[in-house]
Amino acid sequence: MSVTRTPAKFFAPLATGAPEPYRQLPVRLERMIHFVPPHNAKIHARLPELINQVDVVLGNLEDAIPADQKENARAGFIEMAEANDFGSTGLWTRINCLNSPWGLDDILAIVPAVGRKLDVMMLPKVEGPWDIHYLDQLLAQLEAKNGIKKPILIHAILETAEGVKNVEAIAVASPRMHGMSLGPADLAASRGMKTTRVGGGHPDYGVIADATADGSKRAFAQQDLWHYTVQKMVDACLSVGIKPFYGPFGDFSDLAACESQFRNSFLQGCLGAWSLHPTQIDIAKRVFSPDPDEVAFAKKILAAMPDGTGAAIVDGKFQDDATWKQAKVIVDLAKLVATKDPERAALYGF
Repeated sequence: MSVTRTPAKFFAPLATGAPEPYRQLPVRLERMIHFVPPHNAKIHARLPELINQVDVVLGNLEDAIPADQKENARAGFIEMAEANDFGSTGLWTRINCLNSPWGLDDILAIVPAVGRKLDVMMLPKVEGPWDIHYLDQLLAQLEAKNGIKKPILIHAILETAEGVKNVEAIAVASPRMHGMSLGPADLAASRGMKTTRVGGGHPDYGVIADATADGSKRAFAQQDLWHYTVQKMVDACLSVGIKPFYGPFGDFSDLAACESQFRNSFLQGCLGAWSLHPTQIDIAKRVFSPDPDEVAFAKKILAAMPDGTGAAIVDGKFQDDATWKQAKVIVDLAKLVATKDPERAALYGF
């Protein structure tokens, strides 16, 4: 017996009076999800300036917020949401996980107070579609009760072995699904991985070249601990039209390593990453915005093949409908970046 909802039921509101779910996600620029601690008064003072610098502001209520500050962080998020106009910048919150003492109160307090302004609710430690179903139903009831006209989307964090195993079912659990992020620290603990790093590689994880007859030093290449998981997440998300993101990079002192990890995930298909420190904002902008030379070449391909069929030679390189699709991905992203980033718009010729 199948338990899959029919297409009509899938897109039906889960509460009478709740807004109808999106059939297609809103087009938003989300190169970085910038985390802020809402209980910090200094953050509130700097927020108007920050809103103009980032694509998404996320009020963090979960990890890194001390237990005795959880309620202050919740109240602080509501205050910052009410006090500011976010314009084209997304407003998100990461609530506490569903099995914590604070998760339910986060939802019950935030949605009635500022649900009309909230774009996305990030849910930690998602283990399967049942977690999404619970939050989906509860959000619908609260939206209906409070007259919220725009559906609040759900973003899942993959940070347990069970969650990674169930990633495809999570991706299709609800039309509210915005996307997923890799949560490397909790996932490492869940898997029993022997690393204390938050994202990035490990100096002992790599491959060594074969021994040589002369006994010379064998080359060693450090490998990416997260390659498999990121690619699995990207496939699960993009196959159903939701968005994959790299999560946090915890070593704020190593900007080169942060950029490398962000760039690897960008090349694999991720649309953005978390920025936990102001120094990571510009890295995310640089990495998750296409290179101007790539955009210029992609525009040539689209111009040479206006309807996307056939073949052409562009700058001595063979192009066909497959490379036309690649070019369109790059140009479409560049156009989206140009809507928020005048400097890059000029570099792209838009």
